[in-house]
Amino acid sequence: MAADAGSSPHQLPCVFSPKSRQYLALCAQDGRLRVWNTDSKTLHQEYVPSAHLSATCTCISWGPCRTVKEGPRRKKRKSEMGQVEERTDLLAMGTAAGTVLIYSTTKGALHCTLDGGHSGGVNCVQWHSDDSLLYSGSDDTNIVEWDLQTGKMRSKWKADRAAVTSLCVSHDGKLLLSAGQIIKMWDLETKEVFRKFTGHSTAVTTLRFATTRPPDSNGLYFLSGAAHDRLLSVWQVRDDGKDKNSVVSFTLTDEPQHIDLVMSNSKEEGVRLAVVCKDGQLHLFEHFLNGPCKKPLSPICTVQMSDTKDSPVPIPLLAAALGTDTRSVLLAYGTHLQPVMERVEINTAERHVCLTRDVQTSLSLSMETTVSKVKTPVVNAKSRLLVPGLPGHQAPVKGTAQGSEKRKKDIDTKEMSIAERLGEIDLSTVPTEKGASKGMASLQTDNFAVLLVQGLESNDANILNKVFQTRKDVVIKKTVARLPLSAVLPLVEVITKRLQGHPFAAVLMVRWLKAVLMHHTSYLASLPDLVTQLGVLYHMIESRVKMFHKLTKLHGKLYLLMTQVATSDSSNTVTDVDHTAKLVYEEESSEDEASGDEGLPDDDSNWEEEELMEESKEDKKDFTDEEDEDPDSRTECKANGEEDMEHENESEEE
Repeated sequence: MAADAGSSPHQLPCVFSPKSRQYLALCAQDGRLRVWNTDSKTLHQEYVPSAHLSATCTCISWGPCRTVKEGPRRKKRKSEMGQVEERTDLLAMGTAAGTVLIYSTTKGALHCTLDGGHSGGVNCVQWHSDDSLLYSGSDDTNIVEWDLQTGKMRSKWKADRAAVTSLCVSHDGKLLLSAGQIIKMWDLETKEVFRKFTGHSTAVTTLRFATTRPPDSNGLYFLSGAAHDRLLSVWQVRDDGKDKNSVVSFTLTDEPQHIDLVMSNSKEEGVRLAVVCKDGQLHLFEHFLNGPCKKPLSPICTVQMSDTKDSPVPIPLLAAALGTDTRSVLLAYGTHLQPVMERVEINTAERHVCLTRDVQTSLSLSMETTVSKVKTPVVNAKSRLLVPGLPGHQAPVKGTAQGSEKRKKDIDTKEMSIAERLGEIDLSTVPTEKGASKGMASLQTDNFAVLLVQGLESNDANILNKVFQTRKDVVIKKTVARLPLSAVLPLVEVITKRLQGHPFAAVLMVRWLKAVLMHHTSYLASLPDLVTQLGVLYHMIESRVKMFHKLTKLHGKLYLLMTQVATSDSSNTVTDVDHTAKLVYEEESSEDEASGDEGLPDDDSNWEEEELMEESKEDKKDFTDEEDEDPDSRTECKANGEEDMEHENESEEE
């Protein structure tokens, strides 16, 4: 029987039917149960529970194959009487409200509802080999044994101090494994604990028996996987009771989400295991269970999927089922709302296999006629469609005066695509005037929040760019405050990626990060794996802050150099101005103070030359007297004039 998808609230149930693997049962985010046919790749049945929004489905388990009593048909021949076909029929669903729903795929309707047994949400359901018995574990720490013949509870007992998160019945139907944080093995006849196993620090989400041998022969093994744990532990049930520690561990890349295994019937037969992790990878193991193994075992083959684009994006695997052939694996990948099922041959000689698929073309949108009761009308190409306002239509519809000009369009024009509509949306126009009503502002931020959620879900860079371009803190705060909690973590991941880019983009993203931390810190603090989510962001900010001190030092040195370069440049410009001042001397009315002041140092050097040539001391004395005073522009011009006259005297003497 295929493994349960786990009981952790963030995992969506996804299970293949036993033996034939003909069906795949899924419960998506919308709370509907969908049963897909793996052979025809179509949706076989869809069921909407009456309380699918308030009491979502938390776990699924297929019942054992049984002979199904169908409606009246033709009498079978004697040769056909012995060939009774066993088919998968019943499907048990545990809900968050504490009820268990039994759905019949043969009837396509609800078989019965089991309620009154649990006061908390059901985390796990497990069938007995006798198809009339069912076990369920709940948040109320109890295990309930249900009788499907009567639809009532047979027995109920307290299993753990914490919530019961996983169950598994042995092959012979005598033992039951249950787990919260402690794994207990129960004798189903006496309802007493047979053994206890401890070793997981978090809630156990997966329990599976790996062998069919009895426990008194030291040959009974089972495996367990826990939330936020990157390995599967294998436990041996020994008759001497020395089974406190796990004997084998399989290493994974992330928390196990879906497990399928082929049990071992003897020591000479190995256990084959297919594990789909939370990160969307598939790991294949094969091991002979014959006692303890100290070294953790790595997978013999790891399978990943990606699309065929230029920049490939990984496609998450949802579930996997092992075939009779060692290389054949049935895969389900894509989204829970519309998975793609495919049987592939995997070369296990390679340690890592990457499969490329074009999901858009392989995704089958066809549904069987028994499911969809909506008929799509067949439109003839020659038929004419009457639109209000066209000739031939008796009552043309008059548009309202308000906003009629904006909505006028040619009737013949084609309808705009979503990309064109997004292109026309101008997100920068936010009402900032004082006269603008508050209702418009809130409407604008509502649009921002809706667009941001759509951009995060579709990972559309165009939508995200338009939303992130806003610089108004009020709009950013209101948009972040209106976000649903499920969109907070994806927003933080997008902000982290964009902060690593160009500094100008990082300046904008810091405002969004600040708003997220102001509004949603309490939610982020409640996440168990917050360290891994915010680790990249923390290290990036820390590295940039470390660089800030060095940058300030470099900025100071550069500032010092720039000021020195500027002063040297200004001294060069002084001499240039001095020369120009000499050339434009003739205008006595010139009041350029700078030319006189800046020319003084050169005047001193000229007077030194005059001392060597023994010029008249009276002129020099006059000039020094003028220099001692605070000269105005006219005296400076006079000094320049004397200087030029003296240059003429020098040339005469020479």
